[in-house]
Amino acid sequence: MTDDQFLAWAAGTAPDTLTRRTRRVVLVEAVASVSGVDTTRYLSAGGYTSGPTDTPANQHYTDCITDGVEVTETLPLDGAASIAYADIEIRNDDGSRDAWLDDIWAGRAVNVYVGDASWPRADFRLVFAGIADDLAARTASTLNIVLRDKAQRLNTALSTATLGGATANAERLLPLCFGEVHNITPLLVDPATLEYQVHNGAIEDIIEVRDNGVPVSITKYLSTGKFRLAASPVGQITASVQGDKTGGTYRNTAGALIQHIAKTHGTQPLSSGDIDSAAFATFEAAHTQPLGLYVADRANVLAICQQLAAAVGAQVAFGATGLLVPRKVDLPAAGTPAQVTASDMIQHSLRLSTRPPIAAAVRIGYCKNHTVQATLPSGILPEHADLFAQEWLTVTASDSATATAYKLPEAPPEQTDTALLTTATAQAEADRRLALWSTRRRVLAYEGAPSTLLHAVASAQTITHSRFGLSGGVTGQVIRRAVNWMTLRTQTEVLL
Repeated sequence: MTDDQFLAWAAGTAPDTLTRRTRRVVLVEAVASVSGVDTTRYLSAGGYTSGPTDTPANQHYTDCITDGVEVTETLPLDGAASIAYADIEIRNDDGSRDAWLDDIWAGRAVNVYVGDASWPRADFRLVFAGIADDLAARTASTLNIVLRDKAQRLNTALSTATLGGATANAERLLPLCFGEVHNITPLLVDPATLEYQVHNGAIEDIIEVRDNGVPVSITKYLSTGKFRLAASPVGQITASVQGDKTGGTYRNTAGALIQHIAKTHGTQPLSSGDIDSAAFATFEAAHTQPLGLYVADRANVLAICQQLAAAVGAQVAFGATGLLVPRKVDLPAAGTPAQVTASDMIQHSLRLSTRPPIAAAVRIGYCKNHTVQATLPSGILPEHADLFAQEWLTVTASDSATATAYKLPEAPPEQTDTALLTTATAQAEADRRLALWSTRRRVLAYEGAPSTLLHAVASAQTITHSRFGLSGGVTGQVIRRAVNWMTLRTQTEVLL
């Protein structure tokens, strides 16, 4: 079924008998461990039985869902993207489902579909794919499937692999290096052979190794992320490295690194089927800036992925249908804008939600020096010594006219540190952020009719309305979307 057919059905205006609305139904397929066996429970709001040729065939979906089929996705203006849900409420007036409280629901799949009682099962549309946290009883007459953000699958340690052995570093984590990093302190793995490690696995290259700032000779072991010194060190050993080359592929851009890390690290790595590959392909084509990140201590997979995305002003999140997607606050928003007029809104629901603060300057830190060395031998070139003495290189973008107009303080802006590597890419990102926030922005909110059901978070939207200067149509970006699949209404916020 096409998007247009689905929307026509939702609006009750479908011209053909296939998608003409007879009775709206919400289907819930929730898995729970019953006596140690994962079992799917088939529930619904409205009642439904699949046909003999459907998958699953001849399956009855018990009419017991009373509320809670609502999904909210956000693209925060100053934080990590998120998704929230209302708990799915199940009727339990007579206590016949009390035994479900003894089952194990945590971490099990919950899928929600919407369609018409007259449709074959295959035509129902998946509107939510997530996982359960638990089953609760909010009242004596209801049970609630408590849902949780699927991003929790990435909320695990990046790595727990330690060096081991009998050296002083036995309990140290093996380092991980993604993209290109500069002047890191490598892990000494064998004092007897002067062997060091910069990454737990194959790497692209070791650019150089320095002893107290002076380049020294080494033997590289790129397949294991190690090197050996040719002579005993006299001071601090540091290295500049091009890191992870798993499977023979070196990755140094945000999209490629995020997908790789999400699929290969942590206790619950994602599969390719958990990732919106089309969205990442588009993102990757638009964001080719080289990045670098070195992890020598405990870290979190989700936090690392967010850090890489943030370098180019983006975020990562699981969408409502359960796929990992990259999103970015940016105007003009990418893609062909969806058109929204007063007829797509519930009457008098359009309002001004917020007005984000103005910024007259942006400062970005880039090309991190991982080992700050304030005192080096006198033989080091002064310009090199200066670089080794500071942790970050920085760029600034500013707009004096904005600062004057809004009477903003003249103090240097707060620095935002990133995984960017080059002056050109850092300056471009600073300029982009300044252009976005040195202009007076506003966020408009409205309650949408069924015609707005498929407008995605982060997508472009043109609003034409008699209020708020929108009579000629103004294009913005959807930053919040709450859909109630029981009522087929949306709550939408758009950054203009």
